[in-house]
Amino acid sequence: MTNLQTNEAAIGTDNRSRPRAALPALCATQITSWGIVYYAFPVLNARITADTGWSTTATTAAFSGALLVSAVAGIPVGRILDRRGPRVVMTTGSVLGVLAVLALAYAPNLAVFTAAWLLAGTAMAATFYQPAFAAVTRWWGKDRVRALTIVTLAGGLASTAFAPLTALLAENLSWRSTYAILAVILAAVTIPAHALALRAPWPPAPPPATLQANGSGSVARSRPFLMLAAAFTLNGFAMYGVVFGLVPLMTERGAGPTVAAWALGLGGAGQTLGRTLYARLARRSTPTARTVVLIAAGGATTAALALIQGPIPLLIALALAAGMVRGNLTLLQATAVSDRWGTTHYGRLSGLLAAPVTIASATTPFAGAALAVALGGHSHLFLVLAGVSLLAGAFALASGTRSP
Repeated sequence: MTNLQTNEAAIGTDNRSRPRAALPALCATQITSWGIVYYAFPVLNARITADTGWSTTATTAAFSGALLVSAVAGIPVGRILDRRGPRVVMTTGSVLGVLAVLALAYAPNLAVFTAAWLLAGTAMAATFYQPAFAAVTRWWGKDRVRALTIVTLAGGLASTAFAPLTALLAENLSWRSTYAILAVILAAVTIPAHALALRAPWPPAPPPATLQANGSGSVARSRPFLMLAAAFTLNGFAMYGVVFGLVPLMTERGAGPTVAAWALGLGGAGQTLGRTLYARLARRSTPTARTVVLIAAGGATTAALALIQGPIPLLIALALAAGMVRGNLTLLQATAVSDRWGTTHYGRLSGLLAAPVTIASATTPFAGAALAVALGGHSHLFLVLAGVSLLAGAFALASGTRSP
């Protein structure tokens, strides 16, 4: 047993110390929070711009602003999580999320609409994966991979559940009424779930896994951490570029809009399938090895999509494979800190690690579209993205540090 395992052996391993309702509650709130605060916007954006006259660029920029705020706010949120636990953070975030969605519904102008999205960004930082991961990591201790997998499997259903619901509401109501109804659902599910299901005592942080981990600042300034952050950021840009570029790539290859949308949807299903395989991979590899392998696998699927012209079913199969890799990468990032530096400062270090990745995801839609035009098509864009993944893999390899 390693020092890290020994340090955590007594933390979160007593089933009686875990809040029984926490895991199902977090599953429900991840589906609802992601589904309403994040995935409803792409469904409603065309209706918003048609009704208000605001440009698509302006509304999308407001949404991207939320992601940037989420990245910055995630760092202090993580520090609070380490000290006080998830209940206050996630309950407060739920309230802010409800207020933000209501503000979107009743925004009289673009300025208020944008301000509402910035408020939503703070809610994202306090309710999305990062605080849920922090809760699961501390409460479940050495059994965290199984619990993290369950939470991410549920989170992967957010678009499946709420994109059709949002579309159904919008077909019969205005986009404003749709957002108002979604705000009520968000309040009914997330506020009581976080307030009531996360009441268990917050376990004390385990001893630092290494001497370096005595202070989270020393870890955050270390070469392995900086290399890993660079790897995740570059890989995040490449993977989000694939997500946003897949539909236009498929249409360039002759697929109809419906088939292209199915390819994207099956990629989402692939994420869920991929997450079921992560625990086995984690048992059979070191943190650095699986980071390099998964990033390389993502780059390989991106290169294949760039080079293989068809037939369409083969491209759909590649989209499914790319989704499986993305599903594993979500869990890889969730466990990156605890696998290397323990859980003592998990919230803050995870916030620092996630911030540049979130910023990359916010800029990808604009940067990817601009690159596709400059390069002469999405096939060339995907080749560039594969090269970015290759560079990310090199940084991941350079991040290698002996597990404590």
